[in-house]
Amino acid sequence: MKNLLLCIITLTVLSCGKNKKEENQPINEAPKENTENIAVEPDKGIGDGAPSLTNLYIKKIEEAHKKSEFLNHKAVSFNTNIFFGGKQRLDAKITMLTNSTKIRIDKKDGSTLIYDGKKVFLSPKEANDKGARFDMFTWSYFFGLPYKLNDPGTKLELTEPKPLDGVEHQTSSLSFEKGTGDAPDDWYVIYTDQLSNTVKAAAYIVTFGNNGDTSKAEGDPHAIYYKNFKTTEGIPFATKWEFYEWTQEKGITNKIGEATITDITFLKAQDVSFKISENTKEIKL
Repeated sequence: MKNLLLCIITLTVLSCGKNKKEENQPINEAPKENTENIAVEPDKGIGDGAPSLTNLYIKKIEEAHKKSEFLNHKAVSFNTNIFFGGKQRLDAKITMLTNSTKIRIDKKDGSTLIYDGKKVFLSPKEANDKGARFDMFTWSYFFGLPYKLNDPGTKLELTEPKPLDGVEHQTSSLSFEKGTGDAPDDWYVIYTDQLSNTVKAAAYIVTFGNNGDTSKAEGDPHAIYYKNFKTTEGIPFATKWEFYEWTQEKGITNKIGEATITDITFLKAQDVSFKISENTKEIKL
């Protein structure tokens, strides 16, 4: 009987000690941060279905620039005033479908450029057509660059981080398959902010009209630097572009031009006309 009583007392003491220990555990302990990483594959995603590093990189850029929201709008317009070497290069209103399949440029000199999805037209016929195709596609491409990294015919590869204004930025190399656009020999080096994933700059070469000889363009690469980001309906856009000379070794060097982007407006498809007038001429490649 004494032994039984002793066992009961011992169990009671142990039970009380256990309850005390449980009561001393903090009840307001913050949950541990979920540090689970997204599985990625270095080999372009071939394997068990995980995205490639490149695809994840593009996805983060598209999310930062709100590509889905941008494409939910049918069309967008903006005014641009572009200077190179102290001389005005273009003063115009650019209107485009958000998928870039149609573009319209209304210049301050009264002339109009239209890309109807197949051909480029200039009106009136007697208007100056110098650099018409370059204007038609270049400025709208710079405007929509963050949305075009995964377009058909593009080839994008991650490259080593490079400094931009003393801050390391992730970079990638963008090139094109043969037959893509007017200038498939062009290439870009994209700089993205490693925290925000926004595109901050892009080095590039212009090979349009070189008749297959890219040596001159390769020897004179330039860069566009996106600045003064502002939002339109929650979507970020750079409202100031600066243009620089650029080298692989030094990055951006001498400033050579700048552009302002104003009055960014989203439009409905029925509010935009890409109709070709009678007094027009085709601008061929």
